[in-house]
Parts: sequence; C-alpha cells; structure tokens
Amino acid sequence: MIRAHTVEQVRSAEHALIRTLPDGTLMQRAATGLAHAVADYLGSVYGRTAVLLVGAGDNGGDALYAGAQLARRGAAVEAWLLSERAHRGGVEALRTAGGRVTVATSSPPPVRRRPDVVVDGIVGIGGRPGLRPAAVAALDALAGVPVVAVDVPSGVDVDTGEVDGPHVRADLTVTFGTHKVAHLVDPAAGAVGALHLVDIGLDPHLEPAAVTALRPEDVAALLPRPRSDAHKYTRGVVGVRAGSATYPGAARLSVAGASCGLAGMVRYVGPDEAAAAVRADHPEVVGPGRVQAWVVGSGSDAGAETALREAVADDVPVLVDADALAAVEVVAGRGAVLTPHAGELARMLDEDRAAIEARGLHHARRAAARWQAVVLLKGRHTLVAAPDGRVAVTTTGTPWLATAGAGDVLGGVIGALLAAGLDPFDAAALGSWVHGGAATLARRDGPIVAGDVARALPATLATVMGQSGP
Repeated sequence: MIRAHTVEQVRSAEHALIRTLPDGTLMQRAATGLAHAVADYLGSVYGRTAVLLVGAGDNGGDALYAGAQLARRGAAVEAWLLSERAHRGGVEALRTAGGRVTVATSSPPPVRRRPDVVVDGIVGIGGRPGLRPAAVAALDALAGVPVVAVDVPSGVDVDTGEVDGPHVRADLTVTFGTHKVAHLVDPAAGAVGALHLVDIGLDPHLEPAAVTALRPEDVAALLPRPRSDAHKYTRGVVGVRAGSATYPGAARLSVAGASCGLAGMVRYVGPDEAAAAVRADHPEVVGPGRVQAWVVGSGSDAGAETALREAVADDVPVLVDADALAAVEVVAGRGAVLTPHAGELARMLDEDRAAIEARGLHHARRAAARWQAVVLLKGRHTLVAAPDGRVAVTTTGTPWLATAGAGDVLGGVIGALLAAGLDPFDAAALGSWVHGGAATLARRDGPIVAGDVARALPATLATVMGQSGP
C-alpha cells in the first residue's frame, strides 16, 4: 500500500532518525538518491547540463549536494540561488566539484545554453503555497526545460494537495522516505509528473499514514473469493434501483457493474422499460427480494428519493449515486457510500464547483463527517473519505474514463463488494481501483465508453486475483 504522510509526521520521523546518525547523513542519503534519479532521467551524465534552482530550505541543500555529485561525473552544473540563506555546505560542495553558483535573488542570469534539466529545490516541504517573484522569473527563463522536483513541486500545499498561485509543474518528482499527501491528492498531484521514492530509513519512525492508495497486491488481498462450500446467497446479493423510463441506460450500466462476478446474485427493481432492457442484457438478473446491499440513484430521475427510502427500509448498506444524492439526509448516519462528482458535491454542500475541485480533500472529509458516510469524490484521482478522517486515493484509470455512464458502472461494482461483505470504506476504495483498472485495460490504444469498462471488469479481476494465487 502507498502511504502518504503529512509534513509534521515526516519531520517527527526525520528528527527521530537524525538522533541515531552522524551529522549530515540524512541529507547525503537524499542527495545521493536525487543524483541517481536525475542521472537515470537524463540517461547519461557526462557532458549534460543542469541548472539548480535553490531556495533556503533543506530541499535546496539536497539539490546542491546532488549537483556536486553530477558535476564530479562530468556534468556542467549551475546553481541559481534564489535566497541569501541557501545551504552553505551545499554551495561550497558544488563549487569544489566544479559547479557554478549564481545569485538570482532579483532576476535570473542570462541563459547561455539551454540546459538538459532543471532541478527544483526552491521550497522545502514546509513552504507555503505559491512562489516568490524571483522563483517565477527563473522558471519563466527556463520554460520548456524538463524539471525534476526535489521532494514536491515547489509552490504546492504538501498536506492538502491544494495550490494557490504559481507553482512548479515537474516531469519527475524525487521524494524521500515516504510519499507526501500532495503526491496523491489533486490538484497538486497533477504537477508531480512521474514519482520516484528514495529510501532514507524513515519507515520505523513513521506514524500511521494520513492518506493511502492501494497497490495491486492490496487489491488481490481484499477481493472476496468464494469458499469451497459457497452458494449464490452466501456470496452476497446486490440489489439495483436505478434507471427510469427517461434513462433506461443507467439501469443497464449499473447492473453491468454489479454483475462483475463479485456477488452471487443481482436483483433489479425499477420501471418496466428499464427492467426489460436489463434482462435482455443480463438474463441471470432477477427481481425483488432480500439483498445484502442496494445501489440507488443512477438515472432514477424523479423517482430517486422514493427508491432511496425503500432501500433504506431494508437496513442494509446502500450506495447512493446521482439523482438520489439530492435526498442524502435519508441515509445520514447509516454508514452509506455516497458517490458524487464535484458538481454534485458542490450542490450537497452549497459550494461552488471550483471550490470543491480546488480543495477536494477538505470537502470530501467535510462531507463524510457531516453525513457520517463514506464519500467517494470522483475525479482524476478519486478520493474515498471515511467519517473518521481516513482517506484512500485511486491512482488507476485514464482520462478516457471521463465518459457518460462510467459512474453508473462504478456504483454497481461497489454495490457488489458491499453485498459480498466488505465494509463501506474498503468497498469504495477497492471498487474505485478495479473500475479504474478496467478502464485502463479497455482503453488499449483508443477511446472507451462505459460499456467497455463493464466488459473489462472480469478480465481485470482475474488478472489481479492471479497475482496472489488461487
């Protein structure tokens, strides 16, 4: 599992580790890892050129010591000092190795030769969002050159994933010891580029993660598997109340997600027009009866609140999507899974959509606490927030997944996992990962529609389950 920590957690772990090490060891470990990562990114070192953008923090020191190592291997390295408080030992190490040092606190020096790479050591992990004018000017002077960020792209909020003002957009981010929240949470995560983690020995000292993300092996361990004596009822029955005469396709897609094979049976309850379409697609789907979980709301139109109240009366876990989210108070405190996109969550919280997108982590946690439910906020990196503050981030998927009906399929998958016995948080995080994985598999080399994602679910599940044996 990917575990992301806050600045306070990282600093506490660093201080605990530093007490056991000779002075400067931690920075040298980080600098060596950074130098190797830059070398790997460039493909070669001798004769290559690098500009280091150096601020006052330890990230600037990491960049300077890494630059010294690159210079000793034959690279032409120049440091632009954006602060008068740049790390003195790092500056001296770079000069000793043959690198150039230029003060750029007021304006950047002329660019004599376009460098091969820029190393962003402007702001440390404790820096505030945004960049000072000197840093912005330096980045503008080097526009178009690939950027390797030290720890996080400078200018983003490390603990929230928020951005406020100018910030670095990296091609590669090299981080140390552990992932940080901004590596996973948008919009900051969109500025990270490829991410490389350098082990500097923090693990034994780190507290529980603030944010997590599943890896394939975690998914394989969580996915429900039938016992040798299983039958369709012991594997779980998921009910779907979705679709309407106006939107029968939503019913078909919700049922397609629920019919991924993770539950033993799927029941459909809805208007005759939608029911006929569902059964034409899925002859194994049956009608009303007892269920272990409900999926409610996709394309339900005016009947959404009634469908939700009828589902809640069964006292089983409920996934609430789309039209049913307008009646969210019906499930408050019942441990439901809510699956809004940013626009829907904005209406639920009486906020602007832009505010939700700018502060997704904050608002997902806020909604989870308000309704005492698991909130899955759909997006490029979907967030799954629990009422107790836990957050899982989905890193699978593709931009092609932004297509009509994809959320209907997602709701069905999560509903099947709820019916199979997973708790709401795990079901939402796992279902979102599988849904994104299926979209990636379905995409191959071109666009997809929601039905493609549903059809790719069995192959995705079989691939992941195969990684952990029968």
